Amino acid sequence: MRVLVTGGAGFIGSHTVLALLEAGHEPVIADNFANSSPKVLERLEQIAGQPVTCHEVDLTDVAATSALVTDVKPDAVIHFAGYKAVGESVEKPLMYYANNLDSTFAVLSAMTEHGVEKFVFSSSATVYGPDAPLPYHEEYEPLRATNPYGWTKAMIEQIVTDVAAASPGFKAALLRYFNPIGAHESGLIGEDPSGIPNNLMPYIAQVAVGRREKLGVFGDDYDTKDGTGERDYIHVVDLAAGHVAALDHLDAMSESARAFNLGTGQGTSVFELLHAFERACGKELPYEVGPRRAGDLPVTYADPTRAREELGWKAEKTIDDMCVDTWRWQSANPNGFGG
Repeated sequence: MRVLVTGGAGFIGSHTVLALLEAGHEPVIADNFANSSPKVLERLEQIAGQPVTCHEVDLTDVAATSALVTDVKPDAVIHFAGYKAVGESVEKPLMYYANNLDSTFAVLSAMTEHGVEKFVFSSSATVYGPDAPLPYHEEYEPLRATNPYGWTKAMIEQIVTDVAAASPGFKAALLRYFNPIGAHESGLIGEDPSGIPNNLMPYIAQVAVGRREKLGVFGDDYDTKDGTGERDYIHVVDLAAGHVAALDHLDAMSESARAFNLGTGQGTSVFELLHAFERACGKELPYEVGPRRAGDLPVTYADPTRAREELGWKAEKTIDDMCVDTWRWQSANPNGFGG
């Protein structure tokens, strides 16, 4: 299939482009590089050993998005494009709602206009909210995000579900990610957050490479195995494989839109991840425990049964794999794609 990958130069998008190529599909990237680097494209071509097509476009522009779909003529769309920093979404909610919803409206409108009926959406486990029982299961309702970023994901899930129900032949997979980390085994592409990292793994990696003085741990008094928060970390390469599995499964879906958790089903604590990274980089890393961060839950992890049974997918890589691959990327690219 020819697959339009919106936000395909980003962290998860770029790894999914490689997975699509490996599976024999033809990915075409659409990105405006607001949260990514054009250098990703040459790295992808280096890894894949073949050209990678990219269109620089602002997907909130309805006319430009329609023209893109006219030009590309995709068989399917995987939609990653969107703002993604939780903290920034709290500070700038209108910017997040406008960007994430408008880009999705434009993409879905262009798909409807041109008869494209296969859609895979990059959603998030944040849609479950604070009251969902563990492990998180796709049948849980009502969705109740705790920040504007999460609400954009929950809203888009509903929009896509309604569009699919109103459009005979339209099939959509809604992929709820847990905590993607790791990097491609080549060390050529990985996570390169702008500014101070919002997430634990890139922060640890930047401490290890000398860009940050020490890791701040938000609370060590939770009711968990070692007092620190536990999250379901998934290797980005496994996550990318989940997108290919979802794409290949769309025709077989009985529902027009269906949610799938992509996670390991296991929680890893802050200290467990930190110590795994210390093993990977071969040195102890400085940290300081501070107060809990508002809005953080003690533990989150997936029930990945549906993805295993219906998509034939499961996470294969370990926490140690995730740390080794992240360190290979970060040590070779101490300033990310900037040098």
